[in-house]
Amino acid sequence: MSAVTYVEAIVVGALQGVSELFPVSSLGHSILLPAWLGGAWQRDLSIGKDSPYLAVLVAMHVATALALVLFFRKDWVRIIGGLWTSIRRREVRTPDQRLAWLLVLATIPVGLAGLLLESVLRDFLGKPVPAAIFLALNGGVLYAAEKFSRPSKAAAEEDTVDFSAEDTMVMRAVSVEEATDVRLAKLRVGEAVLIGAAQILALLPGISRSGITMVAGLRRGLGHEDAARFAFLLATPVILAAGVLKMPTLFAPENHASLGPALVGSVVAGVASYISVRFLTGYFETRTLTPFAIYCVVAGIGSLIFFAV
Repeated sequence: MSAVTYVEAIVVGALQGVSELFPVSSLGHSILLPAWLGGAWQRDLSIGKDSPYLAVLVAMHVATALALVLFFRKDWVRIIGGLWTSIRRREVRTPDQRLAWLLVLATIPVGLAGLLLESVLRDFLGKPVPAAIFLALNGGVLYAAEKFSRPSKAAAEEDTVDFSAEDTMVMRAVSVEEATDVRLAKLRVGEAVLIGAAQILALLPGISRSGITMVAGLRRGLGHEDAARFAFLLATPVILAAGVLKMPTLFAPENHASLGPALVGSVVAGVASYISVRFLTGYFETRTLTPFAIYCVVAGIGSLIFFAV
């Protein structure tokens, strides 16, 4: 297979950085874009087994995860600190401790499913027509979630935050992020695991990880802002672990020619991811998934007609 060029890596890096966090499926777009462009792009950007393109995408996923870690760095310090104190003291009492364990438990289903199914599903469904079908279905699911989901009473009472479980009685300023995490920590274990397990569907090319996780959160009564935040927090360890696990494939002898483009594309992907998460965390404070749903349906059906006819 041909090596990925610098121009291809830059374009795909920007696409990866945006589509991984926007609810429009990065894997689906990574399959459809080369097919739409055709020619050398379709030849170079194939996700077949042992493909240099696949190795480059792995590096870009790591860059996306690092961008998420950077954006939520203060939150991860609190969450990891909560996990550490919970283990050391053998207690789950504070919101940070509870949220840490919810994230751990909610990540287990998709981690196991990814190890068992990702390669099989990618090789079997990693083609333009299945990707187009699932992209259109992704849009339908996003639209249905907006039409039929209603925030619960608890989600509507966002301004009421209880910090009574904390050790200190000293009054302090509470950040918006901390207030959101307190609400997320009130999720029941089963609810958090179900929301996290929704990421398994993102193994299907065209189904968005962030989108399907948000849909699951909305169905459990979360508001858009809380659902988006929980989706991004859940995605970070999954994307990072999957990328690091597969990173050695990038350094295989057959992929040496793609190392330079992979580095450049990863930088682009990281920057695009940071800008995307910054935009989306503000966007979902007041807006919905509907525009993304319409885009996915139109792009999916259009691609299906183009490739199937």
